[in-house]
Amino acid sequence: MSQACQTGRQESPQGQACRADVWLWRARFFKTRSMAAKFVEEGRARLTRGGQESRLDKPSRGLIPGDRLVFALSGRVIAVQVLAPGERRGPPAEARALYCPLENN
Repeated sequence: MSQACQTGRQESPQGQACRADVWLWRARFFKTRSMAAKFVEEGRARLTRGGQESRLDKPSRGLIPGDRLVFALSGRVIAVQVLAPGERRGPPAEARALYCPLENN
């Protein structure tokens, strides 16, 4: 687990935001952006920011470094912390640098 994930600190400058559907697609949780958008519209993801938990229900909702997401995908519960918004949908190694997995409690 990276130092940023352990401390909850942001590695990227604040003010960088990315649409939820775009970030999920760039992080390679979904094959297409439209699949990610539909998933978010169905309210199947939870966002924790500043200790406040809310349901993601709009694909245009911005994600910033430090946000925590929890969602179920393919029968697994996935909990991650956003580390960076990303520039593009890159190879898997680049996608994994956008987040760090959180330990399940």
